[in-house]
Amino acid sequence: MIRIAEDWKDYAVLATGDGYKLERWGEHILLRPDPQVIWHAQRDLFAYPGLSAVYRRSEKGGGAWEYKKQLPQSWNIGYKQLTFKVMPMGFKHTGLFPEQAVNWETTGALVRRAVAAGRKVKVLNLFAYTGGASVALAKAGAEVTHVDAAKGMVERAGENARLSGIQSGIRYIIDDCKKFVQRELRRGNTYDAVVMDPPSYGRGPNGEMWKIEAELYPFVKLCTELLTDDPLFFLINSYTTGLQPAVLSNILTLCLAGRKGRIEAYEVGLPTEENIPLPCGAGGIYIHE
Repeated sequence: MIRIAEDWKDYAVLATGDGYKLERWGEHILLRPDPQVIWHAQRDLFAYPGLSAVYRRSEKGGGAWEYKKQLPQSWNIGYKQLTFKVMPMGFKHTGLFPEQAVNWETTGALVRRAVAAGRKVKVLNLFAYTGGASVALAKAGAEVTHVDAAKGMVERAGENARLSGIQSGIRYIIDDCKKFVQRELRRGNTYDAVVMDPPSYGRGPNGEMWKIEAELYPFVKLCTELLTDDPLFFLINSYTTGLQPAVLSNILTLCLAGRKGRIEAYEVGLPTEENIPLPCGAGGIYIHE
């Protein structure tokens, strides 16, 4: 099953092919590599009218942006009541993953329902990047603890929150996620929901190593100890190639054994103007019932 983020107005995938995706980010058109796109392009993507910039990979690793026209350093795009800063960055990123809107919708609805029933909802967002989930959940009424090891990404999360009209409700932590969770357990703190978007590989601020194949299961198991007795949800996002939704389902099933609820696992994706879905990763969510 693939869940498609279909409600964007300021973002669209215009065309795909030959390892690239052509995207509209507000008024600007970017062409970026995508490892999932192994089919041939139906048109010359590099000759698209109005193309603003292309990210070209280097044979030596990494790559760089090639600008076809003058671009602002950053600009804003909106999704419903949310606003995000977009900026071409190293390693082809822009600071936002639009496909995650499918998870913002699911988790936001769970939070809004709980808040409407008079419940105070605390959410822990780990490997939280520029705060797409943090902003969406705070907008829904949750108190969010946003944790990421990269200071610049945490600062961007704060900018996104302010752009979305959120002045409070998010606590920003620059730290290694595993060490933070361990400290929270020692403090006796608990959360009603956990969101995590673990990288395939990574380093913490003090050189801590992360490799998802070895670390994900024990880390999820550790994080489940932070859940309240009556939690709302536990969400795992993954962009690791080859890590199937069923793997996330199995991890959640084993780590949350004995808890009442249901587990759903799925691909996340984006619609394209070619009328084919673009797969963008996997998600797994436990929903308490």
